[in-house]
Amino acid sequence: MLIYGINAVTEALRAGHVVSLSVLDSQTSRLSQIVKLANKQGLSPERLSKEELSRAAGVHSHQGVIAQISRLQEVEVRDLIGKGISAPLLLVLDGVEDPQNFGAILRTADAAGVQGVIHQKRRSSYIGAATVKASAGALAHVPIASVVNVARSLQELKDLGVWTVGLSDDATQRYDAIDLTLPTAIVMGAEGRGLRRLVRERCDWLVSIPMAGKLTSLNVSVATGIALFEAVRQRRDVDSLVIKGKKGKMKRTKG
Repeated sequence: MLIYGINAVTEALRAGHVVSLSVLDSQTSRLSQIVKLANKQGLSPERLSKEELSRAAGVHSHQGVIAQISRLQEVEVRDLIGKGISAPLLLVLDGVEDPQNFGAILRTADAAGVQGVIHQKRRSSYIGAATVKASAGALAHVPIASVVNVARSLQELKDLGVWTVGLSDDATQRYDAIDLTLPTAIVMGAEGRGLRRLVRERCDWLVSIPMAGKLTSLNVSVATGIALFEAVRQRRDVDSLVIKGKKGKMKRTKG
């Protein structure tokens, strides 16, 4: 896969995914750092003009560096649970189509410490250079399980002891009223249409983010960030929740 952009290439280098790379012949300090990092890994970057890089990348927004990376490792849904993780936090994307949104979501997922992302193969964003750049390199660190059937994957998660919480504008339950300290998968729908019917039906809980303004919905990447960091907040306070006796058992019902 060909990727471009300073952050994307830097993180791919740190993760050991880069096979070869090319940089602008007139370097900036940030590009020089990339060259040093590449040299430490035994790579010798090719020097190209701005026009040559643009032709190779197919875009002008390459920021002076492009790289060829090895094929991303494919993982299964059960691989995302991980050993030794008592309460994994996962993210399920039901057909997010825009590569900028997909990349931004991956960046947020990495920041929130998500153990992995489940992503639909068809009718969703292709994992390509634009997604990698938008993720600021997070794709190099966030495991992704690409699946054919999201609804079936939700059932698999349930069988593995993971609660599934879908975000939907019309849900009556608030997103911050659910216990997200348990093994949880946040389920996000596609831009415009939201969660598909079968996916909605498989979710244990349907929740919404209250809107105080005139608009009725948020960009999917923004909504994802709000939901994930609510889980982070709850998990940070989990000890005090347990001490105060506020943490109870959840039943698999929809809200």
